Amino acid sequence: MAGVNNRVKSTNDLELKDRLVAINRVTKVTKGGRTFSFAAIVVVGNEDGIVGWGLGKAGEVTTAIAKGVEAAKKNLIKVPVHKGTIPHEQLAKFGGAQVLIKPASHGTGVKAGGAMRAVLESVGITDVLAKSKGSSNPHNLVKATIAALNELRSPLAVAQNRGISVEKVFRG
Repeated sequence: MAGVNNRVKSTNDLELKDRLVAINRVTKVTKGGRTFSFAAIVVVGNEDGIVGWGLGKAGEVTTAIAKGVEAAKKNLIKVPVHKGTIPHEQLAKFGGAQVLIKPASHGTGVKAGGAMRAVLESVGITDVLAKSKGSSNPHNLVKATIAALNELRSPLAVAQNRGISVEKVFRG
């Protein structure tokens, strides 16, 4: 079910909160010495099923973060959040990063590592089990987590697709 179209068009009426995932200092050696620049990965979300990520690069940290936030607002996706958790288990890969996210019962909390935690909390998921397998590179982890969330299908969508009631989806 790759490539589900969950894109969010307008950002005007959304209260987006941004979270900084990682800052990378890049050094370029020139004949005049070293030149530093910064790359910031930022995740934005309204904590109600909408999330996006962005990468900002600049000579200063604050500018890099601001650019990251702007980039993140341009690629937002809608995620089905079902009673504070996700509707079903999902596995996704991006580059060397592989992530597994599982629904959890109420009161579990967000059991996830750094980069994944930022994405899951920005979506508004309160209870989830997550495991990062493979690379721990924050760039690829964020992308893999968002890919996993993008492939999630809501019980309503599954019911409509199969032409059955939502209750039947849960009963099997």
